[in-house]
Amino acid sequence: MLKARDAVYKLKTYHPPLGNRTGLRLDFNENTVGCSPRVLEKLRSLDGEQLARYPEREPLESLVATYLKIDAHELLLTNGTDEAIHLVCETYLEPGHEVLIVVPTFAMYEIYAAATGANVISIPAGEGFRFPTEEVIRRLNSRTRLIAVANPNNPTGALVPQQELLRIAQAAPQAAVFADEAYFEFCQETLIPRWREFPNLFVSRTFSKAYGLAGLRIGVLMGDARQMNLVRRVSSPYSVNEVALACLPDALADENYVSQYAAEVRRGREQLEKQLQILDIQYWPSRANFVLIHLGTRNSGFIAGMRGRGILVRDRSSDYGCKNCVRITLGSATQNEQLFAALREVLEQIGAVEKAAEKVTR
Repeated sequence: MLKARDAVYKLKTYHPPLGNRTGLRLDFNENTVGCSPRVLEKLRSLDGEQLARYPEREPLESLVATYLKIDAHELLLTNGTDEAIHLVCETYLEPGHEVLIVVPTFAMYEIYAAATGANVISIPAGEGFRFPTEEVIRRLNSRTRLIAVANPNNPTGALVPQQELLRIAQAAPQAAVFADEAYFEFCQETLIPRWREFPNLFVSRTFSKAYGLAGLRIGVLMGDARQMNLVRRVSSPYSVNEVALACLPDALADENYVSQYAAEVRRGREQLEKQLQILDIQYWPSRANFVLIHLGTRNSGFIAGMRGRGILVRDRSSDYGCKNCVRITLGSATQNEQLFAALREVLEQIGAVEKAAEKVTR
C-alpha cells in the first residue's frame, strides 16, 4: 500500500470557511472594493494566444524590483505569500531542524515547516499579544533553521519593532528569519532592504490584500541575492500564472487607487477602535487592515447577528489565546459606516437579551 511520508500524517489541516460567503466580506482580510479599474481593463484585453503561452516572470521581476528600489536578483515573484513560505521551508529545512513561531499566527508557517519533517516550536505571545523577543532568542540553538514572523501579525494586528527582528537575525545567523509583510500598506513599516546587513533575512509581500488580487495569487519574496539564487532553484519557473503577470504592471501603476483604499482602511481601523472603547469591548490595537476583539459569551451571537445583517466576520476562537475572539476586516469608508451601525445594533440586541434573561432568573 502506498504511504505518504510520516510528517504528512502528522500535519494539521487548514480549512478556511469559504462556503456561502455572501454579503459584506469582513472575514478574510481581503480588499473589500476590488482591484484597480486598470487591472479589470487589462483582464478584458487578454486574448487566447496570450493565455496559450507559458508565463515569463523575469521581466516583471525587474519591474517590481524598480518599484521597490531593490535589485532584481534580490527578489522572486511567487504564487502568493503561501509559495514564498513554502519555498523558504523547502530550501533550508530538513528533518530534525527546528522552526520557531510565536502563536497565535498564520497557520501555514507551521504546516509548511512541519511538512519537511522539521520540529515546530510554538512560543506563546506575551501579555497583550506582545512579541516575546527575549524568549525567542533564548530558544535559539544549533538546530534552529527558521524563525517565521507575520509583521503585522495575523490575527492580532500586532507589529514587532524592526530592531527586535534584526536582533533575532543577528543572534541566529544559521537560521532564516522570515518577515511576512502581507499587511505593509496598512502599517507602512518595512525591513526592505535590511538583508544587505543580515543575509539570513527574508521579506515577503503580497498583492492579495491592498491591491485586491487575492484571486490571481501573486506575491514577492526578497532577500540576499546569493540566498535568493538558492531559493530560485527550488521554485517552479511557471508557478506565477500569465494572467497575474499581465495584470501586475497596471496594479503597480495605479498607486493612487491602492494608497487611497489603504488610507480609508487605516481611518476605519482608528474609528472602529474608538467605537470599541465607547462600547467597552476589549480589543487589541492593530496595525493591519483588521481588528481582533474579545466578546466572551457574546461571541457566537455576535457572529450570527452580523451575518443576519449581511456582514461576515471571522471567529478566531480556535487560535491560541483567542477563545471567544472575532477578527473584523475594515474596508471603504461607506462599508465601515455599515459595519459600525450593524455592530452597535447587534451588541445592543445581545445586551437587551442578556438583561431579559437576568430578570427571568431572579
